[in-house]
Amino acid sequence: MEKFHIVGPNRLAGTVRASGAKNAALPALAASLLTDDPVNLSRVPAVRDIRTMVRLLEHLGVASEWREEGLRLWRGGPIRSAAEAPYELVKTMRASVLVLGPLLARFGSARVSLPGGCAIGVRPIDQHLAGLEALGAEVKLEHGYVDLSAPRLRGARFAFSTATVTGTENLLMAASLAQGTTVLENCAREPEIADLAALLVAMGAKIDGAGTPTVTIEGVAQLHGVDEHQIIADRIEGGTYLIGAAISGGDVLLVDTEPADLAPLLEKLAEIGARVEVEGRQIRVAHQGPLAPRNVITAPHPGFPTDLQAQYMALMTQAEGSATICETVFENRFQHVPELNRMGASIRVEGTFARVQGASALSGTTVMATDLRASACLVLAGLVARGETVVDRIYHLDRGYERMELKLQKLGARVRRSNAAADSNPSV
Repeated sequence: MEKFHIVGPNRLAGTVRASGAKNAALPALAASLLTDDPVNLSRVPAVRDIRTMVRLLEHLGVASEWREEGLRLWRGGPIRSAAEAPYELVKTMRASVLVLGPLLARFGSARVSLPGGCAIGVRPIDQHLAGLEALGAEVKLEHGYVDLSAPRLRGARFAFSTATVTGTENLLMAASLAQGTTVLENCAREPEIADLAALLVAMGAKIDGAGTPTVTIEGVAQLHGVDEHQIIADRIEGGTYLIGAAISGGDVLLVDTEPADLAPLLEKLAEIGARVEVEGRQIRVAHQGPLAPRNVITAPHPGFPTDLQAQYMALMTQAEGSATICETVFENRFQHVPELNRMGASIRVEGTFARVQGASALSGTTVMATDLRASACLVLAGLVARGETVVDRIYHLDRGYERMELKLQKLGARVRRSNAAADSNPSV
């Protein structure tokens, strides 16, 4: 099993470019099911979740080819809409359910394994199914699978009972080929949804309001391919490196990004005393000296992202005083707390609140990653801890961070990757 070895403390300094957003690329890949024509995507991150989605699409009949930083997808044969999207694939990545909407809209049926549990909490797909039912789908749940059928989806008005990113994306894709007009209310507003809508419009869809609570889709008879659609920058990956600059007393320039997508984080970094400079599509974060503690409450976009909560908690272990972090999105997203405490942090969990008392002198030890963002949190803690930190089970990290150790090395970190059979020499 692969691990990260980090010898600290480290100061991050230099320029970094975030990869394309995994959470934007996944629905874009699923959208390739909506047309027989080639769909060419650029800035696709070569991370584990993308490879899993590619395998699922290949199972369904979509061919693919990697081209430098891009991916070309096209219909490689008959689409197996009734073929099972098997649990062996879906269990490793909940975004696999994004094939439901495209398969149903295009071929009239879909069969996908229910995704099951998740390390950070329950994330049901009831809103996906309710929305597809509103569009005319017949839904059956049997033996751990969901079977959907509809001769032709019909436009309808549907309000999500709670905002859901993948639910909004599934309904966007399904409604694009439905007969008539669909109005979706209480939609999620994440930038990744607007990016998917931009791709669908380039494919011939008629969508208005993506990125706002109300989205209107006028269904069309068919969609076509696209010569190129560039995936947006990964705001969570970029935000992780900016937090790395603040926690390490460093100076990092993040290039080729969209600062507005990171506004909630940038506001907090400025509040804690970091210097934040924004110019065009570049963000520079620099900091030296004491950090001020600031509370944070996670919320759906445009609130503070839950996917940056763990990294921000690592940052608050170095602030001078007490900070409270409230997690409102997922009910089980404090699993990194015991590992941070093992490194010397002082954090107490009370329900949905985590009380962080800083500044803590962290020391390196072996810690275990429990999910994707917890992995990044422990890596950041390892940057400022004295001695060697070994982060185990980094396959979680590889789900969403492309070549993280190489990017950190370029910024000056002493970090290396090893596997179970690697040399146990701690030098980096």
